[in-house]
Amino acid sequence: MLNRRTVLTGALLAAATRARADNGMSRISAYAFSFPALSGEDIRLAAFTGKPLLVVNTASLCGYTPQYAGLQEIWSEFRERGLTVIGVPSNDFGSQEPGGTSEISETAHHQYDVTFPMAAKAVVTGAKAHPFYKWAAEARPREVPKWNFHKYLVGRDGYIAEVFPSAVEPADTRVKTAIARALADS
Repeated sequence: MLNRRTVLTGALLAAATRARADNGMSRISAYAFSFPALSGEDIRLAAFTGKPLLVVNTASLCGYTPQYAGLQEIWSEFRERGLTVIGVPSNDFGSQEPGGTSEISETAHHQYDVTFPMAAKAVVTGAKAHPFYKWAAEARPREVPKWNFHKYLVGRDGYIAEVFPSAVEPADTRVKTAIARALADS
């Protein structure tokens, strides 16, 4: 089903592709995208312009699901300094997010006490991927999600600063160091 947001985001991606073809660089940043929120409204990344983002595809029935706790820890530790964590539930890997809004909310909010923004369930790989994930795949084609809890750190400039695969825990020193560096960049 096409809606205005999907059409507009698709148009932005097409413009970025044309810009890349014209001068070798894409002018579009992560801040051009939005996700429908789990709670219904939109999570507009433009609202976080100039601030780092950690965008993570999540799943409720995955062996990595306990990483929700680590993501909440990162959110609590760095939120006041400007970091936003965004969870993006996806059923792309092993059908490990089969439920709807209430089941996702039960896992994230009630089992793991997540307070960071959660998007509605989205596709993160392939031709039907959410436009943010298509953009990220174009920017980092060798670092696309291969499983749940893949982490994209977007820097203050709106471009991908670091990528962490599923097995890297959110509280890992590499993640925290990259976040601290992204927060320090001006």
